[in-house]
Amino acid sequence: MYRFILALFAATLLSAAPASGKSYLLFLEGQGVGGYSSEKDEPLYYSMNPLDVMQKPGVGLDYLQRLSSETGDWGTLALQMRVAYNEEHRETGEDEFQVQLYNAFFKYKAGFADLWVGHNRIAFGLASYLDSHSLLLQPLAMYGYGYDRDWGIGASRDFEWGNLSFSYSTGSGMPIEFEGNYLLSARASYGVLSRDNYNIGLSSSYGKPLETMGYEKIHSDPARTLLFGGDFTYFWNNIENRFEMAAGEKMEEETYAFLWRVGINLLEEDRLKLEAQPVYWKIGDDWRYEISGGVSYKLTSDLTLRGMYSHDGEMNDNRVVFQIYWYYKLL
Repeated sequence: MYRFILALFAATLLSAAPASGKSYLLFLEGQGVGGYSSEKDEPLYYSMNPLDVMQKPGVGLDYLQRLSSETGDWGTLALQMRVAYNEEHRETGEDEFQVQLYNAFFKYKAGFADLWVGHNRIAFGLASYLDSHSLLLQPLAMYGYGYDRDWGIGASRDFEWGNLSFSYSTGSGMPIEFEGNYLLSARASYGVLSRDNYNIGLSSSYGKPLETMGYEKIHSDPARTLLFGGDFTYFWNNIENRFEMAAGEKMEEETYAFLWRVGINLLEEDRLKLEAQPVYWKIGDDWRYEISGGVSYKLTSDLTLRGMYSHDGEMNDNRVVFQIYWYYKLL
């Protein structure tokens, strides 16, 4: 895995060598994360789960290379990765610092659609268009309904009325695994968020994915999954509403899940944001709910402070997490 990451990084940089200064962007990223759990009665250095990738103290980079010719842009190379502190390394035997790879894809503008290959967002739910890699509050993908990123191929086309997208991926999330696992996903949406201030999407996924958390496999064998999902995003003045649901069969058991996130933007340039997010999900006879509230304040254009309170109903756990996030344009 590490050899692949280094090879990909080197290939991306080499591809950028002949490009002009306006054809690529390079951002540096750093974050500190810490909090407290009442159930564990000890400090935390992660936001969701010690095995997961969201969020941990770390540093990284975000690189975007635009590929052009005399007729215009025809492709994009993207690489986003960080090295994060792994709190569970003593118990799992893993390295103390973990390489986390998010975006690692090539996108080609074929005219009839945008085609991509690599590690990218799959065509399911809010996570297909909402970039949450730096946020404390997460969509259903981080609760086991889809993947924040997955390895595979995909296609997407924008229309005047909305978007159609499709992906065929490994169904393994962060790691690359080939054990008979696969996942077919598709999403159709109505509304252009940047123009209409709303977007309504219908999604479906079918396959035999692996149940993973971060880079860890929870179960060794892939299992049949069939999910149908709906999502809705609506902006009105300074208020944001995001709703997401999923239902079907997951890991060969009946399942459904609901999420609603409401936020309000305050101060000049929306520097302050207050959010609340209840989540409920059920798999077989097991059910859980989580109620979270978050606050975000932009100190500068590069530096953001975030805080989150979350109550897990099943574990009776009250968790408080704080984050300082730095995202700086270097080139």
